Formats: sequence, C-alpha cells, structure tokens
Amino acid sequence: MGILDFLRKKSRPSLKEDIVKGYDWIALALRSSGYLADFSLASFKEIDRFFEEHSENGNPKTGGLLSQSTGMRLFAIGSYVGEVIRREFDGEWITDDNDPKGEMNIQVKLSNGTIIWPVQRVMKRMKNGSEDGMYAYGYSLKGI
Repeated sequence: MGILDFLRKKSRPSLKEDIVKGYDWIALALRSSGYLADFSLASFKEIDRFFEEHSENGNPKTGGLLSQSTGMRLFAIGSYVGEVIRREFDGEWITDDNDPKGEMNIQVKLSNGTIIWPVQRVMKRMKNGSEDGMYAYGYSLKGI
C-alpha cells in the first residue's frame, strides 16, 4: 500500500464511526418527528410504527421519510437497532472496513456469543412488514 492509499483510507470514516453517526442522527431525527428513540428495547415499538407509517408492501411510501436516501436511512435505523441491542445485551460491534458490502454486514456480537446483523434485520422488517417486527425481535433475544 502506497502513502496515498494509506492517507485516503485514513481520511474515510470507519464503519464504527459511521455507526455512531448513524444512530445518533436517526435518534435525533426520530425524536424530532414525534417518535420515542431513547435507546430502550421499548423504543422498537416506535421503529415498527415508523415502518408502518413510511413503508408499504416492502417499499418506501411516496413522500414518506424513507422515500429519500433510503439506503442511508436503513443503515442509520439498523445502527440504532444494533446499538440498543448492544447496550441491552452487553455486546460489541463487529465490522470489516474492507468488505464492499460492509454497511449491510455490520454485526453485533452478544456476550453469549450470539451474532446479529441489525441492518439486514431492518431491511427484512421493511420488506416483510409487521411479521418481522423489531419489537418482537428485540424481546426474543432475551430468551437466548
């Protein structure tokens, strides 16, 4: 790796930095739009409500908050979901800055060894609707 490659790599934020920016930003955005986003498992009810109000049949509703920058918003919501779970279950973020699909593949490893993929889970929630609700998912992890 040459010096320019090294400097370019260092100037890009890491996935872990993007995760923090993502969950901080989406929590503020959700709160400013009237959703409870206090980093509790109970706030997953609000994530489900957000999806009910802003997506339909696996797609963003026209004019809804998911209709613009959908990928960025799903990453941010996934970061929020992952951070809530990380805090609740004493987990750690696992990322790979060299993975071309790293944003989709971020993981949270729980203290019991369970690994979850929060962005993929959020994408599944949007695609499948309430049958893959975040609130039920978050509480189902308590039994692991």
